[in-house]
Amino acid sequence: MQIDPTESNVPRQPAVPTVDHDAGTPSRLGAGSGPTASPPVRGQAPDVFGNIFIGIAGMIGAGKSTLATALGQHLGIDCYYEPVADNEYLADFYRDTARYSFAMQVYLLNRRFQQHQEIIWRGRSAVQDRTIYEDSIFAKMLAKQGLMDERDYRTYAELFRNMSNFMCKPSVIVYLDVSPDSSAERIRMRSRDVESKIPLDYLQALYDGYQEFIQNISRVIPVIRIDYERFATAEEMAEVIKREYLDASFLRQVTRFDPAR
Repeated sequence: MQIDPTESNVPRQPAVPTVDHDAGTPSRLGAGSGPTASPPVRGQAPDVFGNIFIGIAGMIGAGKSTLATALGQHLGIDCYYEPVADNEYLADFYRDTARYSFAMQVYLLNRRFQQHQEIIWRGRSAVQDRTIYEDSIFAKMLAKQGLMDERDYRTYAELFRNMSNFMCKPSVIVYLDVSPDSSAERIRMRSRDVESKIPLDYLQALYDGYQEFIQNISRVIPVIRIDYERFATAEEMAEVIKREYLDASFLRQVTRFDPAR
């Protein structure tokens, strides 16, 4: 396991608007993307961290959903999943990436923004499978590889910046660090048809993008970097997150995350 407290990081999650949960959330917010509430494990208080928003980041097939589910159940907090099953662009994107790259990235940005804001407005502790910030890795990589028009990428990056002005940051990001080869093997084992033709060089480029991303985002949001080649249980992960998140020296000055850097 590696802890990455490089450069400057943000103070804990700022105060956010909350709603009366019996009255519901603001209208049209996160329709169809609500959380899966997990009952707390006996002896484990749901507010062990206070009010915390945990983002799980990592490569395709890294195990984000599995860890998010386990943490949600162990801590008794809401769990939000990546919009995959109802993604109407996914098959077209893998079939003709250059044609559908911009539409795919805008679709995902919109869905993740919707989900991100729902987490904030509900005002409850939550864990999220893949953060909105990671979309910028895919968009930047697609532009570098000539699979997204440079004009489209500039539009995407500007849209992200404008949307980020309305986002409260997660309390902490847990990055599951797996190699491109391990990512390819995990993709093969879970056998999703749309992912079956992802080439290794794509995963290598994605991995390189994640390394750059983690360096940049850790200046804005605390990052706990985990060598996920070695499995850690939800209980162990919860203790790691609690220890590092509550370490005051881990939290530093706010700077702004720029997806185009």
